Amino acid sequence: MSDTLAFRPAPTGACQVYAVCFDFEAKVDEVVPLAEAVSSIKGGGFAWIDLLASDLSEARTILSSLDLLDPEVIDDMLQREPSTQHGRYERYLHGVVSACVVTEGGFELERVDWVVSENVYLTVHRTEVGFLSRVKRQYHADFIRFAKTPSFLLYEIWDQLLESYLQVQKVMEQRVEALADLLSSGDANDEVFARTAALGADLLHFRKIVLPARAVLADLSTRRSHLLSEATQAFLANMAGTVEHVLQDVIVDRDILSEALNLNMSLIGHRTNQVMRRLTVVSLLFLPLSFLAGIYGMNFRLLPELDWKYGYLYFWGMAVATVGGVLFLLKKGRML
Repeated sequence: MSDTLAFRPAPTGACQVYAVCFDFEAKVDEVVPLAEAVSSIKGGGFAWIDLLASDLSEARTILSSLDLLDPEVIDDMLQREPSTQHGRYERYLHGVVSACVVTEGGFELERVDWVVSENVYLTVHRTEVGFLSRVKRQYHADFIRFAKTPSFLLYEIWDQLLESYLQVQKVMEQRVEALADLLSSGDANDEVFARTAALGADLLHFRKIVLPARAVLADLSTRRSHLLSEATQAFLANMAGTVEHVLQDVIVDRDILSEALNLNMSLIGHRTNQVMRRLTVVSLLFLPLSFLAGIYGMNFRLLPELDWKYGYLYFWGMAVATVGGVLFLLKKGRML
């Protein structure tokens, strides 16, 4: 992929469902079929349902069967591509996060919708999402150690999401350092300037992805909700601080790139001035010689110097003296 942002194209095929039922008192979690998870939810249990919505019609049927989401929320999940955001509803919280995946020369976005309610934690995405795969591998240990409420899953997803942001920021920083070294060396060409422009655009787009994430985390960590425990809100508040550091690093990277570009422009201007200075010196040396050659190149019949025995030597003596005088004046004026 080039140095641009894009959402991954959605695959075609049947939907895939990953469902886990949780018992927080007994500390038991079990991967179950979707029908069993839905039955547990309707019976007062808690389950995490992860839906890969490869087929939109089938995904809409699955989401409607939960008897939880408003129709407009389902439409948002399956049809739109918004950036990071969230909304509060009477029975649940709905949010959208955009994870970043490092690719060759840039990164791509992975959109995930999440819903938190009293009995279900729902994640919906239209492509395979790397950070959700990591959540599935790692949530069990955290569930056993400290999970007391369903909102711990919200912490898990944001923890992995921030990890993806940190990875992208690290790659961006490496790209900025490499381009800054090229620009500072003065060996930049048109390709380097094109890469610099693309990287600047990537930094701006990345900031547009991370900035709403900070606002969402700040809201989740400060506004009271019966769906989020105070312990989880404390962790989310710490994550908001991490996002703030990422944003500051992005700003620093943009400043470094801008300063490197300005330095390159200064180097180019300095080299141009040096060339012009040398050309000026050469012009000053040859200007009086051109004047003498112009005089003695005139076609007048009476030109006394033509009859001088040593006229030719006199001319060269005058030329050498003139050049020597000009060089003396230039050196005295510190132009050499």
